[in-house]
Amino acid sequence: QVQLVESGGGLVQAGGSLRLSCAASGRTFSSLSMGWFRQAPGKERDFVAVISRSGGNTIYVDSVKDRFTISRDNAKSTVYLQMNSLKPEDTAVYYCAADKDPGYGRHYNRYDYWGQGTQVTVSS
Repeated sequence: QVQLVESGGGLVQAGGSLRLSCAASGRTFSSLSMGWFRQAPGKERDFVAVISRSGGNTIYVDSVKDRFTISRDNAKSTVYLQMNSLKPEDTAVYYCAADKDPGYGRHYNRYDYWGQGTQVTVSS
């Protein structure tokens, strides 16, 4: 079993920045690919970014490319999402997720473990 705890959400003005963190426990962190998803009110949970086990490969949804950066520190069992140039449409609850199977990807059903989410609100 893997436990995931997100932090770093909050209220920020448009154009501002936030860094989300997700601390993992319960399994060797380097054996997990890690993803970030978000869910806005009344909408489905959408893929944001994923990072491979080594950190050498990443995938982003087009709407956040060049603004968000996913990274990981395997020594600290933590994955990060640096969010710059935030827009009101980025407002959502952000979830980190862990995938214990080989490979990595953007599909929701790949992921075995989920955090409780952290709220990000971007005001205009």
